Amino acid sequence: MNANDLLTYYAQGGILADQKAAAAEPSAEKVVEVKSQKPILFIILSIINMLVVAGVGVMLHLNRQKEAAKPSIEDVIEGEHKAQKEDDSKDDQFIGQVIPMETFLVNLAGSRGGKLGKINMELEVDGPKVQEEIEKRKPQIRDIIITLLSSKSYEQVSFKEGKDSLREEVKDTVNSFLTKGHIKRVFFTEFILN
Repeated sequence: MNANDLLTYYAQGGILADQKAAAAEPSAEKVVEVKSQKPILFIILSIINMLVVAGVGVMLHLNRQKEAAKPSIEDVIEGEHKAQKEDDSKDDQFIGQVIPMETFLVNLAGSRGGKLGKINMELEVDGPKVQEEIEKRKPQIRDIIITLLSSKSYEQVSFKEGKDSLREEVKDTVNSFLTKGHIKRVFFTEFILN
């Protein structure tokens, strides 16, 4: 390479170096363009973020309202109990078919055999189908009633309120597994505590 070529080469290198430097330095217009895009991008992202958070909050609120609107198990049981009482109050004047149960002789709870209860009861039913079912399931019904009676203490059944509570408990317990009807009332025909 001669000196002229070398000068041309350095001159071109110098020109190329200037061109590269100029390309590396963004123009004032490009800098303004990039800087103005960043705040807009942040604003758009923060708006989208706020919309997502608001959407999740609305979904949670609607879900809580839906859960609050659902009836609870206690409400359903209470409604069934009220409906059954209304049915019973309509039929209070009319006594349906009555099924006598054999005598129950049980040790009362907490007495260590010192307190006995002798109880005779009759179950009023709402039709012949449930009467047949009770006759077929009498051992099962007697077992449930004996278990229920022997779980009561003398203090629980010696007063009217306790007897009324026991009457309702026997009715509800037996009705819980009957399929062809239900017991309307329980009558104690003999209730002796010793």
